[in-house]
Amino acid sequence: MAYGQEEPGSGEWRARYKRPDGTWGSKSGFPTEKAAEDWGLEQEALIRRNLWLDPRDGETRFVDFAEEWLEAVEPRLELNTIAKYRSFLDRQLLPQWKAWPLIAIFNGYVEIERWLSELHEDYAESSVSSYFALFSTILNGAVRARMIPANPCNGVRVSNGEFDTERLVATPAQALRAAMRLYEMGLGKSGFVLCLMDVYTGARWGELVGQQRHEYDSEKRGIEIRTPLKEVGGKVYKGGRKSDDHHAGGRQRPPTRRGNSRPKKGRTKTPAGTRFVALPPGIAVLYEELMDSHREPFVLCTPEGHPWRRSNFRIRFWRPAWDGVELDDPGAGERRPPILPTFTFHEGRHTHATWLTEDGIPEVARRARLGQKMKGIARVYDHVTPAMVNQILDVLEERWLRSLASLYPGERAKLVSWFPHLRSRRPLEPGSGPIAISSPSDD
Repeated sequence: MAYGQEEPGSGEWRARYKRPDGTWGSKSGFPTEKAAEDWGLEQEALIRRNLWLDPRDGETRFVDFAEEWLEAVEPRLELNTIAKYRSFLDRQLLPQWKAWPLIAIFNGYVEIERWLSELHEDYAESSVSSYFALFSTILNGAVRARMIPANPCNGVRVSNGEFDTERLVATPAQALRAAMRLYEMGLGKSGFVLCLMDVYTGARWGELVGQQRHEYDSEKRGIEIRTPLKEVGGKVYKGGRKSDDHHAGGRQRPPTRRGNSRPKKGRTKTPAGTRFVALPPGIAVLYEELMDSHREPFVLCTPEGHPWRRSNFRIRFWRPAWDGVELDDPGAGERRPPILPTFTFHEGRHTHATWLTEDGIPEVARRARLGQKMKGIARVYDHVTPAMVNQILDVLEERWLRSLASLYPGERAKLVSWFPHLRSRRPLEPGSGPIAISSPSDD
């Protein structure tokens, strides 16, 4: 039972109480014996109700708990997520909080706000949000581990939320002209088809460049998205294996799984992301021609047959194709007018979603194609039907044909020389329908 013990020569009292493991805990600095005894009795009452937090645990340094937490969750994380967490810890979190006891962080609200303000001076708002999210997640773990009573990050405002990032939406004609530029920049059919697949499937970067031959269904004419390509530390992985292994081992099929389970490594971003994406007929023909043009395991690969690295593709090819090239630019051979400056590969996903919305595709079908789950009760009652899938393919094919009709005679002749099958294709009239076909490159 708790009691008060006088501190010799100080005039203060020390509280003594029994911990759950039978040892005695104590705390000094009480003015009277009763105050010390009452505090000790309160601790023992919390212990009996399983609400007590051991003060010794609160003295654990942030770095020690963070490393223990990361080691515990690491087996369930993707390789790129592990690398991201490791980078955030080493570069942003540990330099500030490494030696801080958890209980000091719990009581350090003002210091947390000051740290956030300093981060905003050096990093973009989205980056600060990511760093703070990991910091808060680790402290949530400390709460569940009964080391601190609550998460001090709760209620802290990371950003003002007043400005949303403006997303660009390309027209089918702009996408076609950008694809033609990628072809001419030395990427050939691979660059051309990759650009069109971006806007006509809405798939993510890793979902497209990670496509292998066995993931194409020639009967249904679509791609299976199960194990996207992921880039970690300058190396690319497919299904948790390095891309070099796929080249050495040849054709690799997904592992057999039971029920709805998924492999722990190399899976899609969410369960809904594992999906089949049907291609409109015109794009399917191009994709099949690309597959027939080489024998590499990755369909959308570099001219040398290797998987693409995102930053290399973006800097060397994607940005010059969309932003244009001026004569005074370094290495400029000829001037290319801009098509849609700053348009990103991920905005192709936004473009695809916007096209489907403009064409009246039901939300459940749009979300299924993009690999997103429905929200609320619609997840239970709304379902994708074959009619919806056919409607998607029809409207996308119509956009593709109108983009062909928007080309100038010289552009069309060039395209037909690359893809002779387009010579017999009769495009729709460019003026019919609501689909925009103009491009900043049009004179």
